[in-house]
Amino acid sequence: MGIDFKALQETVKQRFGEQVLAWSEFRGQYGLHVKSGRIVEVLRFLRDDPATKFVMLTDVTCVDGLKLPETMEQGFPERFAVVYHLYSLEHNDRLRVKAFVPEDPCEIDSAAGLWAAANWGEREVFDLFGINFRGHPDLRRILMPANYEGHPLRKDYPLKGRGERDNFPKYTEIPEA
Repeated sequence: MGIDFKALQETVKQRFGEQVLAWSEFRGQYGLHVKSGRIVEVLRFLRDDPATKFVMLTDVTCVDGLKLPETMEQGFPERFAVVYHLYSLEHNDRLRVKAFVPEDPCEIDSAAGLWAAANWGEREVFDLFGINFRGHPDLRRILMPANYEGHPLRKDYPLKGRGERDNFPKYTEIPEA
């Protein structure tokens, strides 16, 4: 039997009060929108509550709401949304949790202490969007070079880059294996 999302909405609202901004539902997929201040508590509750048991974190990603259409802006109280995709093996249900992060300070607590899977996803979000994850065990670039300036998936990053391609080393010889 699946999760009773109507009952879960009430439970989460009672437990976390003003931290809960909204619930969404689209084609049977549920989303929880929260402030970032108590994200670890919210995620721990969703993982440990016997009625939900979202024991698997399948993805951590981010959305930059800087240049969203006006029709979508009201759903973004802050510039960034760190998105956690949770899965309950026992109930065969999914939940998307969006935690809204301001541009300054651009930080949120790390979920790596709850799920080891959060480690790489948070590093990717840090690298590409510049979100700092407080308490992360090894927060450093994962895709871009260590000396790279900026975060290429931010919507204020130039579409054609800042001339990085011109500075890449050019190889003319094929090294022998």
